[in-house]
Amino acid sequence: MFDIIGKRRWFYVFSALLIAPGLIFAILGPLTGGRMGLQFSIDFTGGTVYEVHFRDTTPTPEQVREVLAEQGLAGTVALTTSQDRTYVLIRTEAIGLVDPPLPVASPSPAASPSPSPASPTPAGSPASPDPGASPSPSPSPSPSPSPSPSPAPTASPSPAATLPSGAAPPTPGRLGELREALEERFGVIDEVRQESTIGPVISAELGQQAIILIILGSAGILGWMTYRFADVRMGAVAIAALIHDVVLVVGVFAILGTLMGLQIDALFVTAMLTVIGFSVHDTIVVFDRIRENRIRHAGEPFAAIVNHSLLQTLGRSLNTSITTVLVLLGLLLLGSEATRAFIFAMVVGITAGAYSSIFNAAALLVDWHHWAERRRDRQVATVRAR
Repeated sequence: MFDIIGKRRWFYVFSALLIAPGLIFAILGPLTGGRMGLQFSIDFTGGTVYEVHFRDTTPTPEQVREVLAEQGLAGTVALTTSQDRTYVLIRTEAIGLVDPPLPVASPSPAASPSPSPASPTPAGSPASPDPGASPSPSPSPSPSPSPSPSPAPTASPSPAATLPSGAAPPTPGRLGELREALEERFGVIDEVRQESTIGPVISAELGQQAIILIILGSAGILGWMTYRFADVRMGAVAIAALIHDVVLVVGVFAILGTLMGLQIDALFVTAMLTVIGFSVHDTIVVFDRIRENRIRHAGEPFAAIVNHSLLQTLGRSLNTSITTVLVLLGLLLLGSEATRAFIFAMVVGITAGAYSSIFNAAALLVDWHHWAERRRDRQVATVRAR
């Protein structure tokens, strides 16, 4: 019989070797001003989201990033999203959205000045058709002798008269310059699906809510497992395994964020909550079997009971994790790039959760049990010595 618990020290060392590099990169983030370590998307830092559809072609994210770099927006996230048609989604620093200028309203007829005294109109006679006698614009091409308060006839033509067929309305401001550069390279943009800016206040609230969600989820797991098994140690050990999984995923993202620019977005929080739920599911299966075997094999050493329970549930845990990871790998390879970081976090987290539930959580429970027994033996020895 394979002794997993007897080799638990080796599994502790292996977990430390997996976690340490990621922690180093994560710590380097604040020390290097964000150049290394975790790279946060505009969901947390604030910025601009621009999602468009090109009428004639679908550029690759690499081609879009080249144009963005030429516009001084290096490091911008560009990816494609697919539903009924393929869009290009751009996430960049806050470049500002300028509202189009409001048209100047022409004065109402009631506010029109009275006719000039130099050309009085006799009572009962029709109004003079002279253009100079009325401030309103005249359909006559002859110019008015006095400045007209209404917009000049030479105002910019309507978009329908200048835009190519099927093109979306123009985009003002700095974002408009970016659009012109994209259209110059890839053709006409016929649909703008998203055009918004997230401010730093909103992004800070998202970060706070993400932390609160993870803390509340962990506290709920601790409370439920303590109640379910009537042992606070099992709940605490399960939380320790969850911390192991979350730290490992964060470390992997810190390394890949430094080397490949992989960013953390709002979906990352969803992935972490899913990983927490999946990991604690495996841990509960193992702990439930330990609870049953402590009754069936009363009198045996606790480490032997735990090891026997692990071997009994090993196949179930591995089958569940492997089948889930296989599906996620299919989504990672063939799915949309918009969800690729989310799926990758799930793959890493579920793999780490399967490992920690089998090789870390139960081992920590055994070490805690042994520490409690030694402590109780010392207390008994102290009482007897008195």
